[in-house]
Amino acid sequence: MTDAARDYSETLFLPKTDFPMRAGLPKKEPEILARWQKLDLYRRLRAAARGRAKFILHDGPPYANGNIHIGHALNKILKDVVTRSQQMLGYDSNYVPGWDCHGLPIEWKVEEEYRAQGKNKDAVPVIEFRRECRAFAAHWVEVQGEEFERLGVEGDWAHPYTTMTFAAEAQIAREIMKFAQNGTLYRGSKPVMWSVVEKTALAEAEIEYEDYVSDQVWVKFPLRSWAGQTSELDCNLKKAAIVIWTTTPWTIPGNRAISFSPKITYGLYEVTDAPPENWAKIGDTFILSEKLAEDVFRHARVAAFERLATIPAQLVKSIVCSHPLKGFGGDYEFLVPLLEGDHVTEDAGTGFVHTAPGHGREDFDVWMENKEFLDATGINTVIPYTVDENGAFTDHAPGFTGKRVLTEAGEKGDANDAVIKALTDADMLIARGRLKHQYPHSWRSKKPVIFRNTPQWFIAMDKPITSKLIRLAEHSGVAASDTLRNRALAAIAATRWVPEQGENRITGMIASRPDWVISRQRAWGVPITVFIRAHDDGAVELLDDERVNKRITDAFEREGADAWYATGAAARFLKPDYDSNEWRKVDDILDVWFESGSTHAFVLEDPVHFPSLAGIARKRDGGPDTVMYLEGSDQHRGWFQSSLLESCGTRGRAPFDVVLTHGFVLDEDGRKMSKSLGNVTAPQDVIKQSGADILRMWVCASDYADDLRIGPEILKTTVETYRKLRNTIRWMLGSLAHFRDEDRVAPANMPELERLMLHRLHELDALVRRAYADFDYKRIFAALNAFMTADLSAFYFDIRKDALYCDPISSVTRKACLTVLDHLFRATVTWLAPMLPFTAEEAWLARYPSQEGSVHLELFAELPPAWRDDALAEKWRKVRTVRRVVTGALEIERAQKRIGSSLEAAPVVYVSDPELFAALVDVDLAEVAITSAATLVQGDGPPDAFRLDDVKGVAVEVRLAEGRKCARSWKILPSVGSDPAYPDVSPRDAQALREWEAMRKAAE
Repeated sequence: MTDAARDYSETLFLPKTDFPMRAGLPKKEPEILARWQKLDLYRRLRAAARGRAKFILHDGPPYANGNIHIGHALNKILKDVVTRSQQMLGYDSNYVPGWDCHGLPIEWKVEEEYRAQGKNKDAVPVIEFRRECRAFAAHWVEVQGEEFERLGVEGDWAHPYTTMTFAAEAQIAREIMKFAQNGTLYRGSKPVMWSVVEKTALAEAEIEYEDYVSDQVWVKFPLRSWAGQTSELDCNLKKAAIVIWTTTPWTIPGNRAISFSPKITYGLYEVTDAPPENWAKIGDTFILSEKLAEDVFRHARVAAFERLATIPAQLVKSIVCSHPLKGFGGDYEFLVPLLEGDHVTEDAGTGFVHTAPGHGREDFDVWMENKEFLDATGINTVIPYTVDENGAFTDHAPGFTGKRVLTEAGEKGDANDAVIKALTDADMLIARGRLKHQYPHSWRSKKPVIFRNTPQWFIAMDKPITSKLIRLAEHSGVAASDTLRNRALAAIAATRWVPEQGENRITGMIASRPDWVISRQRAWGVPITVFIRAHDDGAVELLDDERVNKRITDAFEREGADAWYATGAAARFLKPDYDSNEWRKVDDILDVWFESGSTHAFVLEDPVHFPSLAGIARKRDGGPDTVMYLEGSDQHRGWFQSSLLESCGTRGRAPFDVVLTHGFVLDEDGRKMSKSLGNVTAPQDVIKQSGADILRMWVCASDYADDLRIGPEILKTTVETYRKLRNTIRWMLGSLAHFRDEDRVAPANMPELERLMLHRLHELDALVRRAYADFDYKRIFAALNAFMTADLSAFYFDIRKDALYCDPISSVTRKACLTVLDHLFRATVTWLAPMLPFTAEEAWLARYPSQEGSVHLELFAELPPAWRDDALAEKWRKVRTVRRVVTGALEIERAQKRIGSSLEAAPVVYVSDPELFAALVDVDLAEVAITSAATLVQGDGPPDAFRLDDVKGVAVEVRLAEGRKCARSWKILPSVGSDPAYPDVSPRDAQALREWEAMRKAAE
């Protein structure tokens, strides 16, 4: 082979790596997972972090009742990014996964299996049913655990927590006993949200609001008495009626009062024109809100009406009405008083609110607030039980007994029609219709719920726990009585909320929430472990005896909560101290939110079962440790709130220091995912097709504080972004194959371009650390993506490829570049590791092969402060500004086919801006522009030179490079051939060839 025809590719230092361009994540990720398990990475992490301050992400337990969905994936990925990043920031960052295994979600699934088999749940012994629920939950704990691990979530998967372990059930029992002991647990009769389908009370956190079409009626309550007024007004009032509006006609039999507001101006109106067969007839007189009267008459098809008088607030307050069903079923003869209520507004309706204290929270509150007044006036204040657990009217609703508000399937029953017919027959309706509105549904059965008065167990929000005063917020100076509500409000103020608006949201919820309903009429859960003794007045006494409590919890530790339901359980726990005939065992189970709210007690405070979490000393106790809770934003009314209340009630403070919330996942069009719409993105499908790191990249690139969107096009974009990042890492790995540690160059001896990259690393280090500390992952991802694609691939790497590939082995520039690449690789891969753990691990092991090593055992490197050089960065900002103009000019030449490669050009760069010119004087413009030559000229340049509108004072004239083309570097230079030993290359390449040949001979 002659020199002229020689192939110089073997003499170039081209990238060499086994790190593949095509990721193949679906196949590679399981291999990495197996390696982590073999390495026992979780234990290695704990050992490496021993002695550091702890950062504990306490897992909010998902229900073990089915395969995971995309919301689960979002939640677990975020938790893993938190845990991994805090570990690499220098904490002992520990994550113990957990599951919620009790309650309706599990029972519901087992009952579905029963129905499919034709089995009757009521015929199955309770302990057998509970055993089947336990087996069902255990199966799904295993399935979900594997699915969560496949997402790349690192944690103590060998020792997760569940709410159904015997130790957990025993501790949950201890927690409810503490509320019994501090006097806040009580049995009361209040209207609660009741699921007819599931036959149990529901908490607010178990409710979702869906569109529902309700019957709406406008009902007359005839005036019966009032404080005397002028004879003319009294005469008009004798035939008047107050009109109420309701979307629950079935609650009319439970009506006992009408609520009004003294802030509303009421008027007396007479109908002056109406159709002949109209329910509201000419001459009828009604009392209505003056603001809402016209709307009421429109619904009542009244053609004309006249306002007769304004009714003073004191007069309104004195009114007593008759029940609209008076005489129906031989009953409803009682008086219906008017009561002042803060909940009455003029947003809709009539300005009056029909008040059935057994069917609404505000109704109950206003009735009880006026109990003393009502008793004094001889009105019976007993709240009727008009609807039973099956949604059927009882004999407390005379004339309607047996009519169903809802059927067992959750569909509308015949109660509304029956009540409306009775009101129509009594001539007590003025209008009816249908209204589509948001109505509470059970989030499990997806069926509407009702409010019904029923005996339940509650935890009081406003009963003093001690006699002391507490501060509501640090430095506020505001003291309040020591109640559960005030403790919770104080704890909220002492917690860090991410995002910050979460604090206002949960504060509002706690400030306004009613007493906590903690009883459920179901079988699978931890029972309310108390014994009660009934008194003649209906009150119950709670047994408070440490001996009994210890017998219960000891049994639970050995046998689980099934011990409560075993034959002879009451006598077993009471004897020999009490008579089981005198004290009755409560068989209601606890609200599952109470159970999950107690997880801090049996996970974070149990060093026996969770030794890796032993010794937590939180900052509020003077220690260095932090506890974080992270869930969806709906958990402000769910797990965050139940955990807050449980811990404040038993320990006087929140169980967490930081609370982070994320949004929900929608499809690409912002719609809720639904199988019927065919817009569901399953995490299993994404992993199978693209890999878990693609899902993780989608999470980290999104603003999780808001609702997230996902779908085929979004994932396609994510895959393309991943491909670019992976290729950047791959190029670094390939180039670093030629790096030897003895060639490392000190920053002081590096060219400016290398020192600029070190400066950028220092800048990014501060940003990445701050953003990881702030849990702002989208900021990190955006910054790293921009850095690796724009600063590295499109700028630094592009410029330095010539020096890396073609410079002599001895070249300081080449060695400096390799040194910087080593720093770049370590920094970027470790920064990406919490977000893309599989890819980062694969890249790390490609660079540092090891049987024991892992990128996840590394910390974020401490970068030297000396790397920061703001003056250099400002200089190169100007250089890059000019380079942009040059690049624009070259693109036009290439598009016009006047040049092919940029190496065919030798641009003349005219700079009239003195600051830009000064920045460029000592810069190799040809190197920066990737051309064979370049000339810097101070001045405006010719009129036809290329310019950019946003870069003033720079013009570029593209000329062709002069000389011959170097056969090795492809640069066109006059000096090519000046070395007679290498006639077809430049002097630089000739020197590189001499050194390369010497190296090869030395190796022989």
